[in-house]
Amino acid sequence: MTATRRATSMTLDAALLDEARALGINLSRAAEEGILAQVRAERARRWKEENAADIAAYNRWIEENGIPNASVRIV
Repeated sequence: MTATRRATSMTLDAALLDEARALGINLSRAAEEGILAQVRAERARRWKEENAADIAAYNRWIEENGIPNASVRIV
């Protein structure tokens, strides 16, 4: 599946930009990969934040009751 691409303008550190160009780095791909990494990290952070109460409740339940089916668990 090919993603639809859209042109954009960015302001970057001049020395970094010059070095990347000298090294033959595809700036669009590098920016896209960096943005994708940031999007994934932010999604994960928000998911953890939104689910913090449920995760804490689950962890309390495990502390009080132990791991479900622990007697048949293979470690």
